[in-house]
Amino acid sequence: MVNILKIKNLNKKFGGVIATKDLNLSILEGELHAIIGPNGAGKTTLISQIFGQIFPNSGQIFFQDTNITKVLEYKRSRLGINRTFQITSVMKSLTVCENIQLATDTTRDNSFNFFKAPNNQDTIFKKIDLCLSQVGLIKAINQPVRSLSHGDCRKLEIAMALASDAQLLLLDEPMAGLGPTETKEMIALLKTLKGQQTILLVEHDMDAVFALADRISVLVSGEIIATGKPDTIRHDSKVQSAYLGEI
Repeated sequence: MVNILKIKNLNKKFGGVIATKDLNLSILEGELHAIIGPNGAGKTTLISQIFGQIFPNSGQIFFQDTNITKVLEYKRSRLGINRTFQITSVMKSLTVCENIQLATDTTRDNSFNFFKAPNNQDTIFKKIDLCLSQVGLIKAINQPVRSLSHGDCRKLEIAMALASDAQLLLLDEPMAGLGPTETKEMIALLKTLKGQQTILLVEHDMDAVFALADRISVLVSGEIIATGKPDTIRHDSKVQSAYLGEI
């Protein structure tokens, strides 16, 4: 497999706080790669730098061999990177279908003309049906988002990322706030997406991480201290010392 994302010597400071320190990371196309680490390790800051919401102080980010270090967020989305957030980010005043329409629409340069073009309506609604079917929300297509459970809102976020034609999904704690049943449903959903999408997963639920990840990187104080397959990470002495006590 080839690298879809490559990060070289990434550094980011906020005043005297080091959020990312000489960070190097490669994500293989088609893998589910998990980032774990204690609170304050810099996981969300790393995701934000990959997505373009925050620019690094130094270092480089390559997506499909293109240097995107200084590329703006909306352009990265059009290149094929999208993300979800720790706090659910959906338009609750709209229906499920309308949220997916927005996700489909905003990734295009001529988005409004495209969306209104009659010849493209069938293509758009087929994509909406497909994305909602993938996450198990097709029956809720016309429901207002405010009527959905928290778990279904999480699924909708993923459907929106799929609708944007994302080739790399950045998932920031998708299990946050979910109950046991919803967590099992989310794990099952992500298992179905493995291999179809490249996924970078930030997650505190270690049962989910070890059930899902092809590889795991451990981030501590802005530095990756280990990367490897789940069994390797589970038995790594540095990881046990720095973080495994919390797992």
